[in-house]
This record gives sequence, C-alpha cells and structure tokens, in this order.
Amino acid sequence: MDTVKSKIDTVKSTFAENVTGSHKLASKDDRFSLDAVPDQSGKVAVVTGGSEGIGYGCVHTLIRKNISKTFILSPSKEVAESALKDLKENFGDDKASRVTWKQCDLTDWKAVADLAFEIRKETDRLDVLINNAARGIMSAQRTEYGVDRHMALNHMAHVILTSHLLPLLKKTASEHNTKVRIVNLASNAHQQAPPDTKFANLEELNKDYGPMPQYGRAKLTGILYAKYLARHLTSQHPNILANATHPGFVETKMSSKDIHEPWPIAGYAMSVGMVPLKKDLFEGAVSTMFAATAAEQSGQYICPPAIVESGNDLANNEELEENLMKLTREVIEEKTKGHSSEKGCPFKDF
Repeated sequence: MDTVKSKIDTVKSTFAENVTGSHKLASKDDRFSLDAVPDQSGKVAVVTGGSEGIGYGCVHTLIRKNISKTFILSPSKEVAESALKDLKENFGDDKASRVTWKQCDLTDWKAVADLAFEIRKETDRLDVLINNAARGIMSAQRTEYGVDRHMALNHMAHVILTSHLLPLLKKTASEHNTKVRIVNLASNAHQQAPPDTKFANLEELNKDYGPMPQYGRAKLTGILYAKYLARHLTSQHPNILANATHPGFVETKMSSKDIHEPWPIAGYAMSVGMVPLKKDLFEGAVSTMFAATAAEQSGQYICPPAIVESGNDLANNEELEENLMKLTREVIEEKTKGHSSEKGCPFKDF
C-alpha cells in the first residue's frame, strides 16, 4: 500500500509542478500561491527579463505586494513600454513608477557589469535578485565573445550581474538584518543536459549538442550555481539565500514562438498542441515568487507550487559545480579583461 501511495503522490506532484490548474494537488506543506507572497514594502528587487513572460509575472506580483522599487533588465524598449503600460492600468501611476527599466542585452557582458554599477548608485539596498532571462529551446549560436549563446546568456551573464551586485546584497542582509534572496530560473529540462557534461573547457561549451540538450545544460547551470552559492555564500552570510526554480510548462514567447526556430513544423506540437496543459505566466511565477520572498533554506531546487525536488545526478554533483564556476571565471575574465581585470575590477562570485 505504501508503494501505491508513493506512486500516487509522485503523479500528483508531477501534475502540480507542470500542468495548469494543478497546484492544489500538491501536499499541504508544499502549497503556495501568489496571494501568499508576503508584503514587500520597503524592499527592492532586480528581475532580468522582467518585461514579459514569467519575469513579468514576478514583477506584477512584487508591485501588487507593495515593493518599493523594481529594476527590470531587458533588451526591447517596445516590450518594456507595453509592460509598464499594463502596470499603470492595473495599479495606477504611483505603483507603476516604482519600476525602472534598464535596457540590456545580457550577451553584452560589459553592459551587464555597467548596469550593475548603475543600479548600485540608484538604490542603497537590494532584497531580491531574480535571474530569469534566458535563451529557450533554440539552435546553437555563439555570441560576439565566441561563447555558446545559451551559456553566455542564461548562466554567465547572471554570474556577472550577481557578482557585481553582491556588495549591495551583503550590505542589505547585514544592515537590515533581513533575508536577501537570489533566484535562478532553472527547469526540469536540466535532465536533458548531455550526460557527459564536464564543464572542462570552452571547446566543450561550444559543442553543438542540439536544441534541447543545449537548453537543458543551460538550465542545469541554474541549479548548480544556486547550490554553489549556498555552499560558499550562504555559509558566510546566512541571511543571503540562493535557490533555483522550475516554473512548470508555461505559455510564453519561448514555448509559442521561439520553439519554431529549431523546429519549424514539429514546434507546433508544443506551441499549439500543448496549449491546454500550459500554465499562464502567473501560475508560472509561483515557485519563483516562493523562492524570492518566502523560502527559508538555501541551495534548493524548488518546483511549483513550493515542492523541493532533488534534481538529477548532475544537479547534485559538487565537483561539477566547482568545474562550472572555475570555467565561468576563466571564460569571463579572458573575454572581458580589457575592461575589467586589467582595470582593477576583482572577480568575486561569492
């Protein structure tokens, strides 16, 4: 009987984590909703990719919960203006004015660093950092730095941003004696990462494994980076928590449009055929908002609504964590040293 019950609970959790309208299937201890997000008065947040999709669901919720200031980092002025217009219509000018959009292509690592310094000048605290922006299930490409675009955007850009905002995060945690939370958007797709992933060198990063493995590997890094920060950062600064989240199967630009870039015809199975199962952007934001505002532990992989999962073997490999971050440091420093390390900018990832 226990085995049968266990299997039933697993099925319920799988539906709760991935399918629209299923959060109620989670066990009582694992339930959470956007209404349960604590009041955010006086707090400040940074959300990458916060002008659309899950990122916008997070920003919308933070504003609804009275956050004092939110910085959105995204590349499109048109999309950002549409998001700001929607916030004004929903909450009025006062609350909408608490959102500051910063134009940024996260594959431009110098711009990411410069914006981090800019943010540090514009606020004296930072309580929530949501590393949400990502390249989805798409063909392999390289950035101007000669680095795989999935890794450069989904992981390395967020390491740069987080590292440059660390002084402010540490200051906030210490001076206000409050929990400060870093959230990396990961995915159950991390299970599709190449099984031979080692993060040994740039040549490995730039190998074309195909759309899904490229995406899966990039999402794996979100979990590994959160666990790495938990071991190195939270251990020194207990009030700074770092977690990774899975949003579920969500209706976003990635799953409705971008999916046709690698698979022009087959992509319709996801963009159209799976619509009845997809969560909207607010359902998709639930686990991330739990991690960003209510989580009390660090180094976890949190699935909707607030279910802590272990992830696969790669996601729990400490040696792989260390390899990832060693390679991350080496690649970023090599590609940006002309305007960073050579100018005395220290590279600290915790």
